[in-house]
Amino acid sequence: MIAVKDRKLALWNIGIAYIAFIIGTFCGLLQVFVRNDSLQLPKFLDYYQILTAHGVLLALIFTAFFIFAFLIAGMSKTLGSFGPKVSLFAWIGLWTTAIGTTMATVMIISGKASVLYTFYAPLKASGWYYLGLALFIIGTWFTSFALLGHFVAWKKKNKGQFSPLFAYMTTATLLLWIIACLGVVATVVFQYLPWAFGLTDTINVELSRSLFWYFGHPLVYFWLLPAYMAWYVVMPKIIGTKVFSDSLARFSFILFILFSFPVGFHHQLTEPGIDSFWKFLQVVLTFMVIIPTLMTAFSMFATFEISGRNKGGTGLFGWLRKLPWKDVRFSSLFIAMLFFIPGGAGGIINASFQLNELVHNTLWVVGHFHITVGTPVAMTFMSVTFWLIPYLTGREFPKHLQKLAHIQIGTWAIGMLLMSTAQHLLGLLGAPRRTAYAGYNGNESAAEWFQGILSNHVTMAIGGTILFFSAMLLVYIVANLMFVAPKVQDENDLVEFPIAESDTSHTAKFLENWGIWVGIAVALIVMAYALPLYDMIQNAPPGSRGFITW
Repeated sequence: MIAVKDRKLALWNIGIAYIAFIIGTFCGLLQVFVRNDSLQLPKFLDYYQILTAHGVLLALIFTAFFIFAFLIAGMSKTLGSFGPKVSLFAWIGLWTTAIGTTMATVMIISGKASVLYTFYAPLKASGWYYLGLALFIIGTWFTSFALLGHFVAWKKKNKGQFSPLFAYMTTATLLLWIIACLGVVATVVFQYLPWAFGLTDTINVELSRSLFWYFGHPLVYFWLLPAYMAWYVVMPKIIGTKVFSDSLARFSFILFILFSFPVGFHHQLTEPGIDSFWKFLQVVLTFMVIIPTLMTAFSMFATFEISGRNKGGTGLFGWLRKLPWKDVRFSSLFIAMLFFIPGGAGGIINASFQLNELVHNTLWVVGHFHITVGTPVAMTFMSVTFWLIPYLTGREFPKHLQKLAHIQIGTWAIGMLLMSTAQHLLGLLGAPRRTAYAGYNGNESAAEWFQGILSNHVTMAIGGTILFFSAMLLVYIVANLMFVAPKVQDENDLVEFPIAESDTSHTAKFLENWGIWVGIAVALIVMAYALPLYDMIQNAPPGSRGFITW
């Protein structure tokens, strides 16, 4: 069990994460019924308010707070208790992030920031919204530097030793986050804040979007890498085996750092202000991320097979029957991994120029987002929730809650399968994203969006309803594990923080040289961004005034 002060810090992060989760999922429920023309929102509430709140609270706030809770607990577990300075900076980070979150949420709810999750200019929000976002990022940096400081202190005390795999992966994740945030900090501080508070009249739209997507794509890997940490380090312990390959796991995280940054232009393939050469270069670099993804897939299924065969599994697929399917910590992870297969394939489609032309501004992209972040990442976080909260609170995970957890995971998978499938198919038919209900005066193409069996807004609403039921069931389980479940009486019965044994005897020392990898990442960023960003600044158009359309 980690120190009490470290447990409190992690639990506060989890608590705020799930408050954001409740509000965000409710907004998602409202969205699917509005798009199905089955709900009229009250006058004080606009569709684009709930769309913004849904994206920001789930994709940014929930994920960030939960990830830091997981990393805080894991770093304390693997490297020892935090010192006074680490704790101080982590608490400052928590409250700064919470204040920024509150400011941004208030602006969204009050109708002064309906600019959606991507907050594309020239849509203009209140300056206080952008200030809230800035404080949110600054707060996460405080916590990140606190955890990195803890890692550095451990390295000084243990010279020549390999860092624990969990701590190594945490360091990679935090370095990725800090470098990624440079783009969004630059655009918010130097473009959006002066523009929103009236210090400048116009904004360079192309530059602002490019800086956002410099941040926006590695943000996806900030969500994914903690999920991969659970897959690489936690899951083998749950199924009773070792990490398949320590060096493979470390190298895959290095590759994610290298190839997650210089790829943002593949989100801007339809924008005319970027030369085709730079788009081509960044699309090529995007496909490089497939390598660590396939490495991870190979490692995971090798781990499953080794565990199953060690337990007596025979034949080509006999090992599958030997896996602990009744353990919700495992079954939720396995389902999450399965969903990532079509999710990854959809990502290849989105990054391909010709195919992107077909799906770019359609519901396909929303379906892709939900089948990658809303399922593999979210379900992995749910799996972690089932053991992390009891570990931190010292409470039991009773049998009746374990049964509810299986129902919750099953309903989440069914709801997401229905909703994301409908979104993918509707996108192929041309249904737009970022819009409320529109029948387009009975146009034949629009009518197709409501006539299919799966390609139907009704199917999307049914899936969204099942997801909301599942979300509320998860919140019930979380509340019980936090406050109601009985305390463990015998220390030997405490819920464990499952970390698998990792063999470093064949791991190369240079993998621990962060200077090399950060240097290569910076070189790739400069190669991919320096000239196009310089061109956007030097040859900038007059700029755009702000538009407030609500």
